[in-house]
Order: sequence, then structure tokens, then C-alpha cells
Amino acid sequence: MKKILILSFTAALFFACKDQKKNETAKAVDVKKYSIEQFMDNENAFDNGYSADKSKVLITSNRSGIYNMYTVSAKGGEMTPISKSDSASVFGISYFPEDDRILFRMDGNGDEIYKIFVKDGENIKRLTPEKNVRALFRGWAKDGKSFFYGSNERDAKYMDHYEMNLSDFKSKRIYKNEDGMDFAGMSDDRSYIALVKPVNTNDRDLFLLNTKTGKKVKVNDTLSSNSAEDFSPDGKHFYYTTDADAEFSYLMQYNLEDGTKTKVLEKPWDISSFYFTHNGTYQLLFTNEDAKTVMEVIDVASGDRVVFPKFEGQYISGAEFSRDESMVLLSVGGSHTPTNSYSYNLATKELHQLTDVLNKEIDGNDLVSATVVRFKSFDGLEIPAIYYQPKQASADNKVPALVWVHGGPGGQSRQGFSHTIQYLVNHGYAILAVNNRGSSGYGKSFFKMDDQNHGDKDLKDCIAGKDWLAAQDVIDADKIGIIGGSYGGYMTMAALTFAPEEFKVGVNIYGVTNWMRTLKSIPPWWESFKEALYTEMGDPNSADSVRLRAISPLFHTEKVTKPLIVLQGTQDPRVLKIESDEIVEGVKKNGVPVEYVLFEDEGHGFVKKENQIEAYGKIRAFLDKYLKGEGLETMDDGTTKTTKIDADS
Repeated sequence: MKKILILSFTAALFFACKDQKKNETAKAVDVKKYSIEQFMDNENAFDNGYSADKSKVLITSNRSGIYNMYTVSAKGGEMTPISKSDSASVFGISYFPEDDRILFRMDGNGDEIYKIFVKDGENIKRLTPEKNVRALFRGWAKDGKSFFYGSNERDAKYMDHYEMNLSDFKSKRIYKNEDGMDFAGMSDDRSYIALVKPVNTNDRDLFLLNTKTGKKVKVNDTLSSNSAEDFSPDGKHFYYTTDADAEFSYLMQYNLEDGTKTKVLEKPWDISSFYFTHNGTYQLLFTNEDAKTVMEVIDVASGDRVVFPKFEGQYISGAEFSRDESMVLLSVGGSHTPTNSYSYNLATKELHQLTDVLNKEIDGNDLVSATVVRFKSFDGLEIPAIYYQPKQASADNKVPALVWVHGGPGGQSRQGFSHTIQYLVNHGYAILAVNNRGSSGYGKSFFKMDDQNHGDKDLKDCIAGKDWLAAQDVIDADKIGIIGGSYGGYMTMAALTFAPEEFKVGVNIYGVTNWMRTLKSIPPWWESFKEALYTEMGDPNSADSVRLRAISPLFHTEKVTKPLIVLQGTQDPRVLKIESDEIVEGVKKNGVPVEYVLFEDEGHGFVKKENQIEAYGKIRAFLDKYLKGEGLETMDDGTTKTTKIDADS
């Protein structure tokens, strides 16, 4: 089972065993505290592939304060900037297959209306329409003479499929999407296009379109979660994953000639991705194992597993092979260390580190590895979660804590590195990232448990997480708050309105507060998914509106009694600014402390460093004041007054 809707603000975390006993004997360890500026000076950098001659690697990095493109030698060394934007972020796509030209994309400060550009030396040319048209890169042609992309220039609601020649940059439409389908892949010879039609947020029907005959064939026989993976290099088979008659997604092979289907591989976790390298020498398989990505690469001819270098305390979460399959870019990281890129030569076994993103001022020994834990919810259901315990915490030095709620609905708090989590933990806040019912990665039954039940049982799971924290002898049970973004922001507001005495404070990061408005105002390019979302959440244009109003915190703000901070991007196309404006206005009427942080140049997620520094610094200052109580002075009459505190003291 694979999640379909991703309103991303998921915590990134690292795998460890389910051993809660160590919390009972934890001993405090002194650690150096770092400022938000130091944590945000950790670079976020990721590779975008080798150059045609494999001498260079394209890197996208935020080291300048926003994302820009850089090149670095495939043997490592200093990165050279090749874009210098100081406003909108620039995201690299790829070098051209046969020369040093570069494709990249930009949007309008987070509005998600992406344009595709080409950089040729110092010259830059926009390749897709300038205004109100969204374009997404979909891969290079097998011969390297063209590339494919999706665009909604014909109809804002639907993404058609196009091919653009590299010789003159003229494009032609290959598939006109009039059925509200989502493009999911195409065979190398362009004979078949894979399409999916969402039914609900778990289940999708999978189709194969024969581009020569125009005939469309449904691949799946039953209602299930089906995802296109890849076509075989010889063009005879199509691979897909499905959870038909199973809890987790497994790999299937479809014979393109006669339509027969064969189960290829099944694991006790979701198979999240499967594909072949450019010439079909290797096949890559990724599984989502207890919120950790596990990669397996097989030599197709021999069937042998390819062995990669070991990285102590870290794991490989991604791999990108060169077109000739002789070299591979590896993404390596963990919950306690940010992800770096490495270049690996499969023949010589040479390994070169390309990025070193941890701020030199931060001692990695001061950062915390996460632990996977499980606890029982109100009805006995076992809930998985990821736990970060500050090194300075002990039974004699109890610390405050936060329940962290991921985005979605249907997201998952995963194992990887989070600057924000590490910053808060470094300053003495324990964090429990709850994968409440409705989260992906734990089987389709678990995933469907919150359908049209939001703000109820999933909220009770978060409260059970709070109770688990309160039972740990290193946690101050009277100082537990809740934090989340997007759907997690909704859960924060649901907690403060529907269970107002459970959490001490709330941190709402661009959270939904009025489901009727949000569901009616989803971006037009989500049209193919709208009905599926309505199936899970409810249709705001039907009798479901009664329930949607009942679970929308905006209409219950009089119940909020605990301090709240709200953060929002003006350009957000998913959760509109008015959602946050109105919740702040409503809660203020109660005389409750409310702080509002608004960024004019951000969307659904904050990507500019200066804004991240302000946002997360203000979150910590808010928590220090209202959760730790460091900004409150108790008077003789039992009342409190506020004293000024430094966000990075």
C-alpha cells in the first residue's frame, strides 16, 4: 500500500529497535547547544545526475540561502555555482544526455506552478509557457534526443503528456488527458503509456494505453492500490505493484502480448519502487521497512545482489546510475546526520564524497539518533512512532516534550534527518513523531482506519502518544505540547479545540482549519485526485458538509484555552492564507496567547533559509516561554508575567 496524497511536512527519522527500557535508566549527558542559525547552516543538497562524460555532477543546494544549482567534480571537491538566484529557488533537473546543457525548473515563490528552463553556457531559455501553466519533467527519451513532460496548458485541470525535441525545442502532444487520468510511465518505444485513476486515497485503477491502436486496457482485476513501476528493457513486460488481497504492496509482471500476470516478489513491507537502469543491466528495488528506506540492486544477467560500501550508522536511501551504468550516485544519511551524496565506480570500487552538509560548527556527537517505539491507543490498537530523546534528559533532569504529527492525510513520519527536530531536541525537547491510524507504510487496513473519521480516532492516537510520553521517567508530564504542519497542523488545532486540556501548547504550521473551504479550493491540477480525496474526507458539496463543519477547528475556536503559534506562507496553493488568518482571529477573542508568523514569499513549506531561521527560531522561543515556562515569572498572587527571552539563549 502506497500513500497517494502527500502534503509534505513529514518528520525524517532513523530506525532503531523497539526497546523502551533504556528510557528508564537514561543518564543525562552534557551537550553543546547550537543556535537556529547554526542548524539552518546545515546545507540541504541533493544530486541531479552525472554530466554526459561523467566528469561532473549537477547538485541542487540551499547553501546560498535559497536553492540554486552547482556543479562538482565526480571525484569531489569544491562546488561551483551555476545559478545565482536571490529570490525564487532554482531546482536542477539534469544534464542533457549528450552535452553540458542543463534542464532546471522554477516556480513563483512556492506557488507550485513550475516552468522548465534550459541553461546553455550563460544563456537561459524558458521552454514551457510563462503564465498560469504548470509543467513537470517526466524523463529523457531512450535515444537522448528529446525529453517528456506533463503540462496543463490545454486545460488547467488536466496534465497532458508532451515530447520536446532537443534540436529545436519544439514540442508535440503524445497523450491528451481527457479522462482525468494520472500519467504513470511510458515504454521506451512509446507504444504504451501507463495511466492511473485514483478511486480513493489508497486504491487506484491501473490502465495501459496502446498508443498505436488507442485501446486502453485495465490491468487490475479488483479494487486495490496499483502503481506503475517500469517496462522491461526488451519491451515485453510491464511491472507494477499492487496490494490486491494483501496488506502490503508486492511486485507484479504483466505480459504485454497476452495480458497474463505473474507475481514477482512479495515482502512483509510495502515495495515502494522498482525500475531498471538505462540499458537494463541492473534492477533497483526499494521497500519502506518500518519508516526506513531499504534498497536492493540486482545484476539482471547473474541475479546477484550488487554490494555497495557500508556507512557506519547510516543507510543508502537512493541511487542514480549514469547512462552507461558504470557509475552511481548514492544518497546516504540517517536520523542523526543529514544526507550526503557520493559517487561510486562499480568497476574500480572508488567512492568519492561529493557533499558535506553538516555545519562544521556542529559536533555530530551532540545530535540524537531516533528510536522506533510502539504504544497502545485508546482501543488497544498498536501505534508506531519515532522517538527522539534529548541527551541531557534523565529522571533527575526531566524535559518537556512534543507530539509531532506528520502531513497527509496518509503521510508517514520517516527515518532520516530533520534540522527542525534536531534543533528542538538539542534545546531539551523530547519529540515523539506519531504515525497515527491513517498513516501509510503499515498496511492498507491501518491506512484506511481514519477514512471520514478525522479529528477523532487519529486524534486519540496522538493523545495516547502524549500519555506514552508522560509515562517515561525522563519526561515532565505536565509539559507536553503538540506540533504539526499541513494535516499535522490540522491535528494540532483539532487537539486544542476538541481536547483542549490534553496539551499544554500547540504549534500549527500551515494547518487546515476549515475543511469545507480547503476541499473546495484544491489546486486545479489536482482534479484527477479530487474525487478520491472526497471519498476519504467527505464531499463538501453534499450532506458530508455537516460532518466537515463539525470537525473543522475554525468553527470551535471558543474552546481553545492553550497558547498557540501559527505559521503560514502567503503563496500556499494547498492551505490558503485565509485559513490561518481566521483561526488566529478566532482564538485571539478568547484572550489566549496567539502568535502569527507570516511569510509573503513562501508556499506550502518554507524553503528560504532566512525564513526557516525566523520560523523555527520563533517556534522555539514560543515553546520556551509557554511550554518550558522560561519566559513566565510567577508572582506572589499566583499569576504570571512575561519576561523577555532570547530565542537562542
